[in-house]
Amino acid sequence: MNTNRKFKNSVFTTLFENPDLLRELYCALKGVVMPPDVPVSINTLENVLFMDINNDISFEIGGKLIVLLEHQSTINPNMAFRLLLYVTRVFEKLIEGKTLYSKKPISIPWPEFYVLYNGKEEFPDEQVYRLSELFIISGDIDLPKKVHPLLELEVKVFNINEGRNKIIMNRCKKLAEYSMLISKVHTFWNELGDLEKGIRKAIKYCHKHDILKEYLEIHGSEVLNMILTEWNTEDAIAFARGEGHEQGRTEEKLEIARNLLANGSSAEFVQKITGLTLGEIKKLL
Repeated sequence: MNTNRKFKNSVFTTLFENPDLLRELYCALKGVVMPPDVPVSINTLENVLFMDINNDISFEIGGKLIVLLEHQSTINPNMAFRLLLYVTRVFEKLIEGKTLYSKKPISIPWPEFYVLYNGKEEFPDEQVYRLSELFIISGDIDLPKKVHPLLELEVKVFNINEGRNKIIMNRCKKLAEYSMLISKVHTFWNELGDLEKGIRKAIKYCHKHDILKEYLEIHGSEVLNMILTEWNTEDAIAFARGEGHEQGRTEEKLEIARNLLANGSSAEFVQKITGLTLGEIKKLL
């Protein structure tokens, strides 16, 4: 899979960029068995990203399915709408060069949508979000009680925190080990009171106990930066929504800006998140 290095990858995307691992992961989520010769074709869109982090994986399996995966650490009820916009772009890419005005119908793969959640908030093992839940139904429209929406998209969300969805974890060892790594980051962060130190200790622990050992040997230094960037960006998103921060406090804005800049975010991105001026941000640089 070609990686656009001007964007930041996540641990999840670098771990599952291997077609064989994607096949194993899909079979675990779907509860099916596929022979190892079933082809997997990755078609992730490199320019459709969330908050400067590349955490989407899109692929075809067996030439029949498009599966969209997003690793998320926050609960997002708008996920179905986000994936609707995403899959539209994927279909545009797949039919490139074909005409929609042909008398023959265009064939497109059957889409399926999954989200993998490992945040701190309480969440069931499995939950389905539907696009139709976001529709506004006017009181002036007399709809039948069991009416089906003419446009629908369902996304299945799995909780992949350590200890959850054990059947899926038993089917996909790499997903279970990824869950352990993130769990250890949380544990050591709470223990040490410092995110970077917590990540470093989690990486050492997992390497010692043969958890993602080969992956960590190859991507060790990158893992630290990727997790730091992901979680600092989450703080920035929470700030932008007004969650956990009082709006307008300059020191909080500056601290978030320092963290984002230290992990490679552009001044323009930091400005959009914090509301600081480019002059204030450049002083930090």
